[in-house]
Amino acid sequence: MKPIEIMKSVYWVGAVDWNVRDFHGYTTYQGTTYNAFLVIDEKIALLDTVKKPFMVDYMEAIRQIVDPAKIDYIIVNHVEPDHSSCLPDILTIVGPEKIVCSSMGKKALLEHYHQPEWPYEVVESGQDISLGQKTLRFLETRMLHWPDSMFSYLKEDRLLISSDAFGQHWATGERFDDEVDQSELFSHAAKYYANILLPYSSLVGKLLDEVRKIGLDIDMIAPDHGLIWRSHPDKIIEAYDTWGKQKACRKAVIVYDTMWNSTEAMARSVADGLLEKNVRVKLFDLKRNHRSDIMTEILDAKALIFGSPTLNNGMMPTMADMLHYLKGLRPQNKIGAVFGSYGWSGEAVKLMSRALEEMKIEAVEPKITIQYIPTAEDLRDCKQLGRKVGEAIDKAV
Repeated sequence: MKPIEIMKSVYWVGAVDWNVRDFHGYTTYQGTTYNAFLVIDEKIALLDTVKKPFMVDYMEAIRQIVDPAKIDYIIVNHVEPDHSSCLPDILTIVGPEKIVCSSMGKKALLEHYHQPEWPYEVVESGQDISLGQKTLRFLETRMLHWPDSMFSYLKEDRLLISSDAFGQHWATGERFDDEVDQSELFSHAAKYYANILLPYSSLVGKLLDEVRKIGLDIDMIAPDHGLIWRSHPDKIIEAYDTWGKQKACRKAVIVYDTMWNSTEAMARSVADGLLEKNVRVKLFDLKRNHRSDIMTEILDAKALIFGSPTLNNGMMPTMADMLHYLKGLRPQNKIGAVFGSYGWSGEAVKLMSRALEEMKIEAVEPKITIQYIPTAEDLRDCKQLGRKVGEAIDKAV
């Protein structure tokens, strides 16, 4: 990709990964980008690098603007390898005066690359570095989503370079938010938040409060993945405020697996009961839907309902995987319910119920367990469970 001037003397020099399809168990079915930025001033600063396989493209983009040997500072906002794995090779080419990072960033760089002789310059929140006409200010954002994470802010341009916050895993030929369909853009942004930042939601709120407190005026947000927020930085900040508070709407997500369609029939009956209560319903068969896509729908759902038959005295493997993944993302302010079918034992419902307890998701009773094929009466009970969940949503939302 050719470099793009996103503001005067500030260039995107990243790489587009059209083919990546998995990111730590999160499906990236439309690829991603590894964004990096070059600031040309009296001192030349390179903010972030890219995943190592894309180093050639990255260096070619830089060379179209400046001789890499003239770069003075390399700013490392985040050490995760998709942003730093080519850093040792880049340092050989560039030979920078400084590698600017947070204290935790230095620790992470040492633990990744074992190079104590590098020219580290540790910065703290609120600290400035002058580039000449432009000034970089730094804001530590620990655990959003690694301990080393920080933001870089170009004060004169009101440009926030936000590392892994406000991003999307989406490979496009466009670079800016106003060049793509907005509903698709925010769908990718929601999926990114739900699968990466959800566990740190309390920190998101604190960060946004800190940004308001110190009075950062933001005209553009440039994340390390996806589109740059040129026209709608306020909208993505507003979305993060909502997602960070884990606000939920009158919506239920039903997640199930099935062996001989008994649990599927139960799931559909639960959905019918919810629909009678005018609750928005999303129904997901785990054989056909990936956990990371389901998480996107869970982000703003009030109720999470799980159904599984019993297999070998346990849940279906897909359900065990879904609940394990969900537990790690730590959703808050949810209610739940469980149901399932069995042949001769019936442990799945008990195990799903225990998983909800561990996640502190308040369960709506009853826990419905059906042997073999549900009768018409059994399906009425499932429908009634859906109504009860709908009533619980009405009380909670």
